[in-house]
Amino acid sequence: MKLHVCLILAMLIAAGSHSQAQQAPPYPPADDRYKVDILEVNGHPDDDIQFAAYVAKLVEQQHKKVAVIYATRGNSGGNAAGPEQSKALADIREMEARHSLASYGITHAWFLHGSDTPGGDVLHSLEAWGHGQALEEVVRLVRITRPEVILTWMPNYVVGENHEDHQGAGVLATEAFDLAADPLAFPEQLEAPRNRLSISNYGEGLRPWQAKKIYYVSDAIHFDFFKGNGPEYATSDQSPARKEPYSRIAAEAWEHYKTQNDFSDAQLKEFTEMPVRFIFGKSLVGGNAASDIFDGITSTPIPYSRPRGYEPPPSGLALELGGPWAFYHTFWPAHGIEHLAKLFSPEAQVTPGESLWVPLIIRNDTDSAKQVTLHATLPAGWSQNPQTTVYPVAAHDSYAIQLTISSSATQKGTWQTLSWTADSGGQSLGTVTLRVDVVSNGLPQ
Repeated sequence: MKLHVCLILAMLIAAGSHSQAQQAPPYPPADDRYKVDILEVNGHPDDDIQFAAYVAKLVEQQHKKVAVIYATRGNSGGNAAGPEQSKALADIREMEARHSLASYGITHAWFLHGSDTPGGDVLHSLEAWGHGQALEEVVRLVRITRPEVILTWMPNYVVGENHEDHQGAGVLATEAFDLAADPLAFPEQLEAPRNRLSISNYGEGLRPWQAKKIYYVSDAIHFDFFKGNGPEYATSDQSPARKEPYSRIAAEAWEHYKTQNDFSDAQLKEFTEMPVRFIFGKSLVGGNAASDIFDGITSTPIPYSRPRGYEPPPSGLALELGGPWAFYHTFWPAHGIEHLAKLFSPEAQVTPGESLWVPLIIRNDTDSAKQVTLHATLPAGWSQNPQTTVYPVAAHDSYAIQLTISSSATQKGTWQTLSWTADSGGQSLGTVTLRVDVVSNGLPQ
């Protein structure tokens, strides 16, 4: 009897404890106000016009949500509208960008801390911006906006405007594509705040996010390499709401950039009526290079996809182009976009009669020091400085050679080929070739 009573009491106590258990509230979801389908990553205010006709159609007809990141506020550009420069110009260009984007339905724009660095070497931009800080900011914004697709600028050295900030934006976007879903990348962004309703919290409360596709545009002046390597979209389609082609909507968006509006009407018409051409970066949801950008995209999140990462070169001696070319040679395979190397051979441009910077690297991944002899083959009338031909390279080290090539003034409008070979102890290190377009060079190297 006593045992029976004890069992009944125990059951009543357990039942009472169970009835008092409290259900936790749902965990707060990510802020859906900033969830987008497309995230653009640009170098400056006005770079968005490159995408405008394509994006405006998606916003209007498919109700896609779009956000834009600018790595800089354009503080070093010219000003066709007034005398303002430097920080004042940056303030104005930011406002121009917001008005321009709003004209075709984009309201989310973020401006990073980077300084506008007019030149052609992506490593200058990354250095000036503080590569790590800039990358942290882009990863944060990918985690906030949770894009399905990232659109940005091709990380490559091209004949054209070849702006290093465009290239830098492409580098950051590619790195962020691969890092935003990695919980070890800027983990403080993913740390849950101890009390989100209080103040002075540590941890940003974000979640990892894996974008599904990345595509690139380019500021090259030749377009042959686009064919078959990415989708292309006409700008002549009519907007049902505005009763005008999307090329015109892009032109109207450009008109907000009065500080940069030094195009003639004919130039603007040609620019905005060209197709919007993309280079395929990579897809984690299938498809091929020519597939529609949203082919295979669903609203279902996908897990983290580990990039290949850096792999050291094989042991031995090697001669390579240095500077940005060497960086991209390593960067592309590390991020699974090595097909960019096949689009065209290394190229540069030089104003007729002026000088061209060409960096070379001799790598010695052997256990002994080497003497390496360099040989140049230049077009008629071209010269090289320094004229040094023999370079000592320590074991497991490299020798960076900075060449200044003087071009001929008589070859304007032609492509010329420059090449270098190297040998050491009877062993050939191979040949390096650079194609050079002898045209005006708008930006310093």
